[in-house]
Amino acid sequence: MINRKNWHEKHHETLEFGNRLADAVANSMGSWRFIIIQTVLVVLWMGLNTMALIQHWDVYPFILLNLVFSTQAAYAAPIIMMSQNRQNQRDRVHAQADYQTNLEAKLEIEELATKLNNIEIHKLDKIIKMLEQMEK
Repeated sequence: MINRKNWHEKHHETLEFGNRLADAVANSMGSWRFIIIQTVLVVLWMGLNTMALIQHWDVYPFILLNLVFSTQAAYAAPIIMMSQNRQNQRDRVHAQADYQTNLEAKLEIEELATKLNNIEIHKLDKIIKMLEQMEK
C-alpha cells in the first residue's frame, strides 16, 4: 500500500504532546477569537467590580486582574517561544527535504539531458551514414 501522507502530516505525527500543546496554545492566543473573548471578560470583570452593590472582589486599580494578566503572560511567553522554536526547527528540516528533492530532480534532469544528447548523436550518425551510402 502506498503511503499518501504529505511531509506535514508525517511531521505532525512525530510531535510529542508538549509540542502539540505549545502549538495549540500559540495558535489560540494568536487569534482574534482569543482577543475578543479576553476583552469581553476584562470588560465584565471591571464592570462588575465597579458596579458591585455588595462586595468588590477586586477594587480599582484591579490588582487581582493585573496579577491574572501577569501570570498569563508569564506562562504564555515561554509556551509561544517553544512553539516558535519548534516551528523554526521544522522549517529547517523542511528546507533540507526540499533541497534534497531538488537535488534529486536536478540529477534526473541531467541524466535525461545526457540520454537525449546520446539519442541525438546516434540519429546524426545514422543520417551521416545514410548520406555516405547515397553518395556511393
